[in-house]
Amino acid sequence: MTSSTSSPSTLPDDDPQRELVVTSPESDAVSHISLAGNTYSILVTGQQTAGRYCLIDMRVPAGGGPPLHRHNFEEMFTILEGEVDFVFRGNVQTVSAGSTVNIPANAPHHFRNNSGNPVRMLCMCTPAGQEEYFTLCGDAVDGPTSAPPELNDEELAERREIAVRLAPQYATEQLPDDGL
Repeated sequence: MTSSTSSPSTLPDDDPQRELVVTSPESDAVSHISLAGNTYSILVTGQQTAGRYCLIDMRVPAGGGPPLHRHNFEEMFTILEGEVDFVFRGNVQTVSAGSTVNIPANAPHHFRNNSGNPVRMLCMCTPAGQEEYFTLCGDAVDGPTSAPPELNDEELAERREIAVRLAPQYATEQLPDDGL
């Protein structure tokens, strides 16, 4: 007769307080943020992952993308639709739908949609926090395809000031324009 014994697990116990998260960009529970002309749908928050990561559905119109920056966390993009230029440490690489890009922590980077067509990509940041930063710096919109608010020069300057002021709290540094 064979006896089966199991050794004690070295894994922590399951946390029954954490729930399964199922979401889509069209869900009423998802926040949509317009930031610098892009629309970011916060699919999974740090609150839902015990701070481990966040997942953001990014819709980037032609000409869109953030300024040059760096941050002390990993950032990974999977291009779902379109083609986008990633600038990493000053070098440009065009990335098409189906590809994934990982940006190491602290590396200077940004992306720009120079394709003339809309781009859609998923962005995962680990650990979480970027979704909070975006929420504080951007403007809430109704849905993933909502038009960004029309901001005057004073409102744009106010948003930039907020982003620069809050950046250190979110392990982010805005960098001088690289001209790319």
